[in-house]
Amino acid sequence: MRSAPSSVRNMTETASEGGLTSQHADPADLGVLEAAQLLRSGRLSAVELTEACLRRIDERNGGPPSADGAPDAINAWARLYPDLAREQAQLADQRRASEGNATPLLCGIPIGVKDLYAVGGLPVTASSRVLDAGDLAGDDSVAWARLRDQGMVLLGHTHTHEFAAGGTTDQVGNPWSLHLIAGGSSGGSAAALASRMTPAALGSDTCGSLRIPSACCGVCAIKPTHGRIPIDGILPLAPSLDHPGPMARPIADCAALLAGMAAGGPAVTPLMPPPASIDSVALRARPGGRPLAGVTIALTDRTHGLAMDAAVGRGLEEATQTCERLGARIVELPEPWTFEWDDLSRVLLTDVWAYHRQFADRRDIYRPAIAEFVEAAAAFTDAQEYLAAQGRRAEGTALWEEWFEQNGVDVVLEPTLPILPYERGPGYERGHAGGAGDPLIELTALWDMTGMPVAALPVSWNVGISMIAPRGNEAPLVQTAIDIQEHALGIPDDPRRRLAP
Repeated sequence: MRSAPSSVRNMTETASEGGLTSQHADPADLGVLEAAQLLRSGRLSAVELTEACLRRIDERNGGPPSADGAPDAINAWARLYPDLAREQAQLADQRRASEGNATPLLCGIPIGVKDLYAVGGLPVTASSRVLDAGDLAGDDSVAWARLRDQGMVLLGHTHTHEFAAGGTTDQVGNPWSLHLIAGGSSGGSAAALASRMTPAALGSDTCGSLRIPSACCGVCAIKPTHGRIPIDGILPLAPSLDHPGPMARPIADCAALLAGMAAGGPAVTPLMPPPASIDSVALRARPGGRPLAGVTIALTDRTHGLAMDAAVGRGLEEATQTCERLGARIVELPEPWTFEWDDLSRVLLTDVWAYHRQFADRRDIYRPAIAEFVEAAAAFTDAQEYLAAQGRRAEGTALWEEWFEQNGVDVVLEPTLPILPYERGPGYERGHAGGAGDPLIELTALWDMTGMPVAALPVSWNVGISMIAPRGNEAPLVQTAIDIQEHALGIPDDPRRRLAP
């Protein structure tokens, strides 16, 4: 079931004109932009919104945060910080009272951050026993510091697949069906969003870790251009592939978070030149029946030969027809380049070992699949092979950039996953470390290798599509994604309504 499509403007104006609508009788059901409008109008306080989210967490998480989860629990959170959240909410209300309309858009909005993002004075453990929860971060990660300075309210750290090294996050239950995976590695963030415990969350993406849980739980994410958001202060998986990014239920809410995270400029990386700063991103759909007129959307042969679930094929067809109806020109073109899986392994595992070698004496504490993953990484120490793989990666990225330009393509459209979310449970067993042939990363990993931005949005609660643009083109990409979602696809309903008798 999907909520009826409506523009962000209409949703926020309805909320601001009459207080909370019947659709959002509980403030915890509000999205980022809906809540921001009510906060700005004075019809809702940050304290009220935060208390509503804390109540919702208490109602729906399935008990206190747990390292291993339980079959009957969502368990989206690694740790909660209710006292800090209340304190930050009070400060946000005071800031709005003193700054008025000059208050940042995100001031007072609650958020969950993946348990990789350092928050000064709090633990960060990557949902692992390898890191001691008693060790507190000295400084904020850059991405969180930017949002903190804009007045966002931290509810807690959300679970990740241990050290972000997998696509299932098995300690977290999918809010739509607890026996299914929530996806990973940002599974806790996706589950917290889908279950309406928070309007906003942060994740990260190395081979698909923002987009996989988005597709599994029916929420949205933006994987920015590599380097768009600095990774300083975020526990790494593979720094040359890692992409911090926002997650929310509507893609327009992700856009607002992206703007906040990107404020201050991009990072300088050794791999590629940093993208130009974003002047602005859209927060609402364009009006009219053909908002995509002039946009060229490409379908490629990347899905040919894949074992694709029938529901995924139908979702892609629906999205394609929607784009065409909204005015886009649809073209079919062969892909110009794809990476060799051995090259992905050379890049990924060399980066992994550079960080994890410090924990060589703690191998027995990792979960079995992650221990296996780190053991494999220990063999990747050949600098020449690593640099050659990075060189081929850069050449392939250039081929894709040229392909976009020569064919006049604005966006590539494809499924996020070729499969539906499957049974939760074995993701931390040995033999489940992922890699070539893993359907969870079969389509997603290319866009980390090229560093290109991706907007991921749902067609249904368990089928997602991805829209890809050239490096640095987040602004037109986001506008296209908002147009599609708000004019046609909508967002999945609350899982509780689906599961109600």
